[in-house]
This record gives sequence, C-alpha cells and structure tokens, in this order.
Amino acid sequence: MKQTLLPARFIAACSGLAALLTDAAAQYAPPPPPAPFPGFLNQYLRNKDAYLANWDLSGSVRLRYELRENHLAAPPNSDFATSEVARSVNPGGISNDNSYFASKVLARVGYTDKWWGALVEGRSSAVTGDSRGAAPNIPTGSSPESDGPVDLHQAFFTLGSHKEFPLSLKVGRQELSYGDERLIGGFAWNNIGRVFDAAKVRWQNGWFGVDAFAGRIVVPDDNNFNVANDYEWFSGLYFNTRKIPKNWTEFYVLARNVSPEAARFKAPNVTPAPFNTSARDIYTIGLRLRSATNELGNFDYTVEAAGQLGNWKRPATGVRANERDDHEAFAASFNVGYTLPDVFGTPRFAIEYAYASGDGDPNDGTHETFDNLYPTNHKFYGYMDLVPWQNVHDLRAILTMKPHARLSTALEFHALWLADTSDRFYNVAGIARQAPGAAGATGSGRGYGRNPDYDGFLGYELDVVAGYALTKFATLEAGYAHFFRGNYIRETFSQVGSQDADWFYAQLLVRF
Repeated sequence: MKQTLLPARFIAACSGLAALLTDAAAQYAPPPPPAPFPGFLNQYLRNKDAYLANWDLSGSVRLRYELRENHLAAPPNSDFATSEVARSVNPGGISNDNSYFASKVLARVGYTDKWWGALVEGRSSAVTGDSRGAAPNIPTGSSPESDGPVDLHQAFFTLGSHKEFPLSLKVGRQELSYGDERLIGGFAWNNIGRVFDAAKVRWQNGWFGVDAFAGRIVVPDDNNFNVANDYEWFSGLYFNTRKIPKNWTEFYVLARNVSPEAARFKAPNVTPAPFNTSARDIYTIGLRLRSATNELGNFDYTVEAAGQLGNWKRPATGVRANERDDHEAFAASFNVGYTLPDVFGTPRFAIEYAYASGDGDPNDGTHETFDNLYPTNHKFYGYMDLVPWQNVHDLRAILTMKPHARLSTALEFHALWLADTSDRFYNVAGIARQAPGAAGATGSGRGYGRNPDYDGFLGYELDVVAGYALTKFATLEAGYAHFFRGNYIRETFSQVGSQDADWFYAQLLVRF
C-alpha cells in the first residue's frame, strides 16, 4: 500500500509562489455582457408596462462541440490506453477517441410577487455523434448527456419575503447549489445538469442564514419524462454568516441516504442503474471560509474541510459481499491568491491544493473513500473532467486575465496524485476505472484496479480557456487541454501501451 505524499521539492516550490498566486475565485468565469440584458421578451414587456417586471419570460440556447482523444469518459474507463487496447476492452469495439455536438435549450416562465413566486423551466438536451452509447449502462445509440426534445428542468413555488419576515419556503423541482459547488452544485456545464425534487426552508436575519432541505435526485430518462429516484435521498442544513470579521463563513451538515433498491431503480425507460450508486448512509460535516470581497486588499482565499461518517454497502461479489462497512473519510481544499489591479488585464494568480481520502485497506471493515456527493467538478480538478474529489491530491496553479472588458482568459496547471494506491483511480462521476491491462499480467501492466505497488503520480494537466462577449446576449467560448501521463498510468498499461490525452471544445451561448 502506498499512501502518496507530495514530493517535498514540488511543495516547496509551489508554497514559495503562494505569496504571489491567488484567488478563491481565480478560475475561469465567462465575461459579463457589455450591458444588462433581461431577455428580448422581458425587455419588450417591461418597456411597455413597468408592472410586467414581475414576469420572467426568458431562456438560453447553448451549442457546444467537444473533441476527446485517448479518453472516452465512459465506463469501463480505458482512458489513456492505446486505441487497439481500448477497442478490445470497450463494448462495441470503440476506441478512446470521441467527438460530438451538444445542444441545450432552456426556456422559463416565472412570476414573482411580494410574498410568493413560481417558476417553470423546460429543457431540451440533444447530442449527436457521441460514442459513449456503446459503453456499459448507456443505451446503445444514446448519450449520457442526451435527454430528449423536451423535459422539465425546474418547476417550483416560493413563499415568503426576507425583507418582511425571516422565514421562506421553496418547494418543487429545483437546483441545489452551495458554496463553490465542490459538494453540491447544479452541474450547469453538463448538457443536462442536476436537479432535485425537494423542499427547502430558509431562515435569514441580520446575524445568519440557514437552509434546511430534503429531496430526491432526479434521474435523466432520455425521450421520457424524468422522475426522481425514490431510493436516493439528500438532506441537510447549510448555515452562513458574515459575523466573523473579513470572512464569509459557512457550516453544513449533510445526509446522503441510498437504500439497496436504488441500484435497481429504473425510470420507465431507463436501462442503466442511475449513477451506479451503491447503498450507503453517509453524513458529512463541513466548514468553509472565504475572504470577504476587498477585505484583504489584493489578497483573497477560500478554505474548506469536510469529514464523513456513516456506513457503505460492499459490492455484491467479493470479500464479505453485501455487508456494511463503517464509513470514515475526509477532504480539504485551500485556495489563496493575489490580484494585480494596475497591470494590463488585471491578472489574478492563484494556487490551490485539494485532498480527498482513499481506502487503504478494502478488507478492514472501514470504507475511507471520500464521497464527493453532488458536485460541479468541472470547475476544479482539470477541465478534461478526468478526476473527482476522491482519493486524490491536486496541486493547481491558476492565472486569469481580462485583456478586454468583453474577454476573459484562464491558464491552469494541475499536478495530480492518488492519495492511496491501494484504492482505485476514479472517474469524474466517482466510478472506479476497471479496464484490464495485458492478459495474465501480475505486476506492472495489469490495468486499472487496486495497485498498491504502483507509483501514485497520475500526471499533469494543462488547460487554456477563453470567452468573448459578442453582444449583450451572446458569448463565444473555447478551450484546450492536454494531460501528460504520470507513472501510475504508464505502469497501468506498461505491457500494452498508453498515450497522453487531449481535449478541445468550442461553445456559443445565446440568451433570449
């Protein structure tokens, strides 16, 4: 078993940059429009009659092309293997190369009064050319990011006004998003996104605010109405306050309760088990601190730590099959940065370290792999979406600039290690990679799995992203990334060959 420790010289070098590199928010964000834009119809109605401002009739169209080389991003995750090996492993004989075109249309009708409000938002999510339909748990000819011509994204009712009374209520299909979405996010990058059928009560006063929520994850069902998984519940308390000087402080207690029936749950036309979720009862306690805007001069920071307790059901095969292990896991992240406001492009430099525990001994009765819950991982561990907040060390350096009021750019560098090589290398959805290596291999080259004798270094990822606000209603965006294989991946496929991975995307977002 190797618990991977970061090389001291690398840590020292990155720590030396900490005085220069910044920001909790120093990651790519699309450029703001050159002028406020409520939507064409909203703009027309509000100009005609100010009382129509209570209505929201708007939406967006997002068109995106993605090209992936040497990482298919689907089970059994033969990522980085040569195309010949990938074809022999993947159902349908598909390689690790994949390119596809995705469209996402959102259209909403909302109304907000003094004491109440309501919103209905429809969505169309379509994908063409995606090879992932040949992978396990994805219907043939489909895509994990395709959800039919029309579906219900959100539909909720709100009651209350915090200007008048501290208590409010929100009930219905809704996105849940907290903190910077490391654990709970709407996953807007995805062509479908993530929503819950949930109820949320908020108490807010001059001292603090707290949300109490409970709901069920909604399962995408391509070409059919999406339904919630009755056997997977998510609930919690999320507290925030500004009373600690110069900080935003957030404290949370979360519960993810998945019964054994969840793995067998099927929406009317869903073939796969949703998210390959194993039964578990996991309770997360966490704290997040973020420097208040402009309170530390040109510096800012974010730090978050979370511990987990509970139990986790073992797989149906293997040692002590179907028994429950105690769950004990931990994760933490720290981001510090510095902005140069008087330099061209207002550059922001940031350095970040993120850690999530792995399971060093699968047979000791304790499950120690951190549960990433329901995040938007695309923001944090590399834009190629190869790594989650599970069994990982991630050292990240970030440079963001705005060379023009309409242009945002970001350059990022990641160095990634497994926290424990006795645990798996998980994909971004939290599924363990399982592709085999050479037939009969017993040492180096035996493929993905629990490889305690392997070096834990996964590799480096370099990302470049840019976005330009064409008009007040349209934004163009593009990015490129390259993943440089580390020793862990080279050892995994040492007898059959491996390759670095590349990714490119171009995207147009139009609001209406």
